[in-house]
Amino acid sequence: MTGVLFFDGRCGMCTRSRNLLLKFDRTGDLRTEPLQADDAARRLGIPESQRLDAARWLDASGAVYTGAEAVNAALSCALGTPLPLRVYRLPGVRALQEAVYRWVADHRYRFPGTTPYCESHPVSC
Repeated sequence: MTGVLFFDGRCGMCTRSRNLLLKFDRTGDLRTEPLQADDAARRLGIPESQRLDAARWLDASGAVYTGAEAVNAALSCALGTPLPLRVYRLPGVRALQEAVYRWVADHRYRFPGTTPYCESHPVSC
């Protein structure tokens, strides 16, 4: 599975999470872009007003995953195995992961992080 993880580049916790995923990248196929990129909403096929609602995964086929599913897709890509996505799709796991993801996403600016991506890569944002 190849694709692009879109993340909140102005969020330190999101940037730290993105950096951690890149450290796990055994395949070299994991790509990331900030949701603040000019063409992110158009490429993802979402309204501009929903751009920062959640992380998104755009896979090579054009499918878009949102929230916890997007994170699991990115982890699957990085590890070179579909296991994270398969676990996510088990009965009950999806609802639990999405609930945790939504709570974390809603409070993301309160968590410790690192220098936000957009501060160190302003041209990309």
